[in-house]
Amino acid sequence: MSILKAGLLLFALFFVLPLGISAALHRFRGVGADWWTADRSSAGLLPPAAQHRDAVVRIFAAPTVRWRGIFAVHCWIVLKPEGASAYTRYDYTAWGDPIRVNGFAPDGRWFGRVPETVFAADGPAASALIPRMQAAIAGYAWRNQGDYRAWPGPNSNTFVAAVMDAVAEIPITLPPTAIGKDYPYDGRWLRLTPSGTGLRLTLGGYAGLTLGWVEGIEVNILGAVAGVDIRRPALKLPGLGRFGLRGPDGASNPLSPPLYPAPPGDGR
Repeated sequence: MSILKAGLLLFALFFVLPLGISAALHRFRGVGADWWTADRSSAGLLPPAAQHRDAVVRIFAAPTVRWRGIFAVHCWIVLKPEGASAYTRYDYTAWGDPIRVNGFAPDGRWFGRVPETVFAADGPAASALIPRMQAAIAGYAWRNQGDYRAWPGPNSNTFVAAVMDAVAEIPITLPPTAIGKDYPYDGRWLRLTPSGTGLRLTLGGYAGLTLGWVEGIEVNILGAVAGVDIRRPALKLPGLGRFGLRGPDGASNPLSPPLYPAPPGDGR
């Protein structure tokens, strides 16, 4: 088999097939057709802020709206300093101010889809992270009207990746379905990975290669990511996400106590 044929076979197996399966699942579930009336209420993933004194940091991800949910998720950040009576949610969106503050419930369903907790920190660990995350949000370069681009970036996932990049203590990587996470928000096409454990080469977000202990091996083609996680064995596929052992880049994180049970009310 020639190198070209082998390359085409691998592309079909690890990119075309997963996206086809994801498209079929999206159609079967019928999610997103009535996005204008979709539920955006709290999913009950956070304790009531007024009753919870500890500092909180969360990064959430949920499939994007309508057909884009076939292959991409939308990520956002939630912060609560110690003693604060409310959460502050940060989204980077295509409408209104690019950095949208408290536009939705902090742990709200994203147009009907329950979010996944990508990263969680609480108490002193969260308190140590919050000032630097706030500084990174305030200093984000692509914060002006017209800066947002859904593909290849800078988009919501580029924004979250940039904030994570400013805080080395966040030992996770965004899901492979976070299209735009590899966009060179600082103009550098070759750089250390956000975890500092490897290198990332990106061709303007259109293609790239990531090699890192935390990030694993990721191949980016037109924003779609396929790869393997070495630290906690797993397979990463476009549209379908990550399959394998869970860990700090899953629903649990070593900086956090066990996640809270779903509280009553709207989670604010």
